[in-house]
Amino acid sequence: MAREIDDETSEDIVAVAKSDRAAKRGPFAGIGLFLRQVINELKKVIVPTRKELVSYTVVVLVFVVFMMAIVSLLDLLFGFGVGYIFGNGPTK
Repeated sequence: MAREIDDETSEDIVAVAKSDRAAKRGPFAGIGLFLRQVINELKKVIVPTRKELVSYTVVVLVFVVFMMAIVSLLDLLFGFGVGYIFGNGPTK
């Protein structure tokens, strides 16, 4: 005799099994599962060395100063342009 083959795909079977397990699980078990998953993810975090941390900090500070200079220059140019167009000629 031939076996009957389910028409459900394996993803559907897995989804049904997960929903059945979630329905059986109480609220405290769900919280416990969440905390275990958080701890497992935190174990995967790689903490930078002091040298890397200083290097990243310097790069960020240099980038911020560079962007501040660009924004300040554009603000100054637009200010002169607005003063020239709507004022009495270029501002001094």
